[in-house]
Amino acid sequence: MASTDSGSSVSAPHRSSGDLFHAGLAVALLLGVWSVGGLEVTTGKVSLIEAVNGSTVLLPCNYHSCIGIKNLFFKWTFRNNGSEQALCEGNIPAEKIEPTYSISHDRVTFVGSSTTSNISILLWNITFEDEGQYICFARNPKEKNRNHSAVLTLRVVDQMKEVDNTLTVIIVSALGGVIGLVVIIMVIKALVVHFLLKDDEKKHEKGQQSKH
Repeated sequence: MASTDSGSSVSAPHRSSGDLFHAGLAVALLLGVWSVGGLEVTTGKVSLIEAVNGSTVLLPCNYHSCIGIKNLFFKWTFRNNGSEQALCEGNIPAEKIEPTYSISHDRVTFVGSSTTSNISILLWNITFEDEGQYICFARNPKEKNRNHSAVLTLRVVDQMKEVDNTLTVIIVSALGGVIGLVVIIMVIKALVVHFLLKDDEKKHEKGQQSKH
C-alpha cells in the first residue's frame, strides 16, 4: 500500500506540469497567431510629404489583416499645435465591398477602394495652414476591435527645391571623355595593327618573289 501511495504522489506533479506546459504552448500559439494576423495600417515608405502651396497632395494609407476584416472602421484626422480636426471617416463591411464614408473637410476627397485595401485621401489646394500631422486610423471588430494608426507629416513650401546637378554633370562629362579617349585609342591601335599586318604581308610576298 505504501508503494502505491508513493507512486500516485509522484505521478500527480508530472500530470500537473504537463498540463501547464500544454496550456502555455496553447497561449503562445494564440499570441503568435494574434501578432501575425493583427490589423496594420501603413503609409508605405513615406512618412514626410513636401508639397507646393496651392497644389493637390495624395495622403496614402493601406490596411492589412491576415485573418480578414468585418465592419472595419477607419478615419483620417489632422493634428496641428495640439488640436485635432476630423477629415474623413468610414466603414468597410467586408472584404471587396466598397466603403461608406463621410467627409468633414471641404477640400478632402476619399480615393480609396476595398479591392486594394486602400483608404487614401486627396487634399486639394493646400495652404501653409495645412502643415502638420495626418493620422490614418483603423479598427477591426473581427479582431476584437484591434486598432492601428499611421502618421504622415505634411510640409508646405513656396516652391520645390532645385536639385544641384553640377557634380553629376561633371562626373558624366568626365566619364564620357574617358570613354571617348579609350575608343580613340582602340581605333588607333586597330589601325596600327592593320597596317603592320599589311606591311608584313608585303614583305612576305617580296621574299617569296625573290626566291623564285
